[in-house]
Amino acid sequence: MIIEVRKLLTKGKYEGTFAFDFVPEKDKILVPLSSIDKVDVEGKYEIYDDDSVGVTFTLKYNLKGQCSYCLADAEQAIEYSTEVLFVTDKNDCDNYVYDGVKVDLKVAVDDALLFSQPAVLLCKEGCEGIKIN
Repeated sequence: MIIEVRKLLTKGKYEGTFAFDFVPEKDKILVPLSSIDKVDVEGKYEIYDDDSVGVTFTLKYNLKGQCSYCLADAEQAIEYSTEVLFVTDKNDCDNYVYDGVKVDLKVAVDDALLFSQPAVLLCKEGCEGIKIN
């Protein structure tokens, strides 16, 4: 998803909303033996006087795979919200940097996907794992 900052500024549009979905790359799925079919992204942006762009968005997806403890089928619905700031100062290490013309949300969305994933995928709360008799 690209936010065309310069075009929006010329039209006098300083804020707006967006929505898109994507299929994540396999190396972005951290839980072993799991998959994500599609990630839905909804958000809003605001362009500030100093040309920085504030973006708030929510990811929604289903993490499917095998339980990390007992290997049974498992699925977990994930919803994760975050706020990020895009700036033009390349020396700013605390925020995302953009070229002053277009904001590319890919890196921020990929980061949010990584942060949103649980450490383990469980078939049910309190799974005790494989039973050995």
